[in-house]
Amino acid sequence: MLGIIINPKSGKRAFRAQRIYLWKLLRKRHEPFAYRVTKYAGHAIELARELAEKGYDEILVLGGDGTLSEAVNGIMRSSLTAERKAKIQLGLMPRGTGNDWGRYWNLDKNFKESLRRFFEGEGHPIDIGCVTYWRNHIEHRRYFVNSVGFGVDPLCCKKAETLKYYLGSHHVNYLLGLIGAVATHKAQHMILKVDGKEVANYRLFTMNIGNGPFSGGGIRQNPEADPTDGVFHSMFVRKPTLKQIIRALPKLYNGRLTELPFISPVCGSEIEINCRKHILFEADGILENIIGPCKVTCIHHAMQFRA
Repeated sequence: MLGIIINPKSGKRAFRAQRIYLWKLLRKRHEPFAYRVTKYAGHAIELARELAEKGYDEILVLGGDGTLSEAVNGIMRSSLTAERKAKIQLGLMPRGTGNDWGRYWNLDKNFKESLRRFFEGEGHPIDIGCVTYWRNHIEHRRYFVNSVGFGVDPLCCKKAETLKYYLGSHHVNYLLGLIGAVATHKAQHMILKVDGKEVANYRLFTMNIGNGPFSGGGIRQNPEADPTDGVFHSMFVRKPTLKQIIRALPKLYNGRLTELPFISPVCGSEIEINCRKHILFEADGILENIIGPCKVTCIHHAMQFRA
């Protein structure tokens, strides 16, 4: 059965045309379906969980990376067994600002092609990331499909979201947000372990853990990341000088960031992060706050993505 989750606030300008086209397509295919419309932040988590537990094994998301991430969290938090979750076919018609997950699968804002690939394409087993952290001595889990970032990354997302109200939804928001974040963020001391081995114990400026290679509207922080291989490709950065920042700017989108000497790439399926102070992190662009430690784990082939 097909369940559809729609975020009407994502990509609002084309929403009416996309919705009409989808309804016509469904009638033509004689496909039974149920649809749900999000009404507030986090609502897609509840809707996806409801659909999964009612037996909908195909879930199509009309929205951006954030809406897709919420749908993943709903499925992963459902009462289904891991075996049943792994059979769910997830799909995306990108309607957001960054669309980094869709970019990896060559899904752009051509909504007709995105829908064709969902209905006619094949499912690919994908990995899902899980951030386990504690707040007020209570354990929490946040799942992500594309990437999770600490340091500059969440601050960039926060500034880009603010710019959206003034500039509209554009990829340049992330670049401007990144410049603002780099100028104001202060490095924090962190201890990092990858698959049980300590790899860093000093002041870190930023870190991105990638299940997919793109973040921030097309920035290739982890160009080798593959959401099907069972490991994260990550990068962490010491505090750069102004000269190093200028050298890094041309490499943001060409996949050569990890060539820079102040950027360290690392690969593994479990990353432990320990810090003494309150920090933010972003999971697929959604902000969370923690007081360390936390653990980021790769769940291999947790569900399927159809494209």
